Amino acid sequence: MAEPTASRTAAPDIVVTDSPAPADLALISDELDRFNTEASGTADRRPLAVLVKDPDTGAVLGGLTGRTSLGLLFVDLFHLPPALRGHGLGSEILRRAEEEGRRRGCRSAVLYTITFQAPGFYQRHGWRVFGEIPCDPPGTSRVFMTKDLVPDLG
Repeated sequence: MAEPTASRTAAPDIVVTDSPAPADLALISDELDRFNTEASGTADRRPLAVLVKDPDTGAVLGGLTGRTSLGLLFVDLFHLPPALRGHGLGSEILRRAEEEGRRRGCRSAVLYTITFQAPGFYQRHGWRVFGEIPCDPPGTSRVFMTKDLVPDLG
């Protein structure tokens, strides 16, 4: 497939959409990954999911999604239905994601949550806040958190 090129006589179109095609998202992600690989000399970006499945049907009930790249574990999404909360399952999911990040050579982890979601949950598991940005509804913030995955031996 030939690589697309911009016309030299016309400026490219800029389109804002809330329904990008999966192929368009993949192109942007893949091109950024290619740039990062060339700049860093490291090609280690990998998706990560810790899934909770119904034992009878195999249907996914919840879990965690993210990725690892350049020594960082990124937690993107984490959800459990209310019936599965409060029994240690969330802690086990997070532990397994962190463990896999360490196995992949990650030194640190990063995520964001919202003040009405679960910052306390993450703090109880050793995550610390490194920034907050107000968002809607008023009085709410996005909370950016990190955790060192390599134990301090000092």
